[in-house]
Amino acid sequence: MVTNRTPSATPGFAESLRALGDGLLSTVEDRLGLFSIELQEEKFRLIQTVIWIGAAICTGMLAVTFASLTLVYIFWDSARLAVLAGLAVFYVCALAAIVIAFRRFIARQPAPFSATREEIGEDVACIRKRK
Repeated sequence: MVTNRTPSATPGFAESLRALGDGLLSTVEDRLGLFSIELQEEKFRLIQTVIWIGAAICTGMLAVTFASLTLVYIFWDSARLAVLAGLAVFYVCALAAIVIAFRRFIARQPAPFSATREEIGEDVACIRKRK
């Protein structure tokens, strides 16, 4: 008697395919969750930076204005032009120092989404290793 037996590999293949799909979806979900957290951190950092810059600009402008007016008023009769020229040089030097310090601040910040890129790189390396 000849019986038609279908190999039991079909259910095993479907199970393997389902497990692979589940693993892939789980990995994508993890990466998207990490990306979401990093995006929130970047947004928070950007808002903090804007607030600090705004506060520094407002306070600095008030201080500079009143200090300049006071100096010009004090030296109005004797050295008005010298004081104005000195203030201009001082403000240009202060601006250069602020720009340099801000560039250093920006350079020290971590790259955006570095953890997500690192995890994806590890995933790619793992996949290439298995081939």
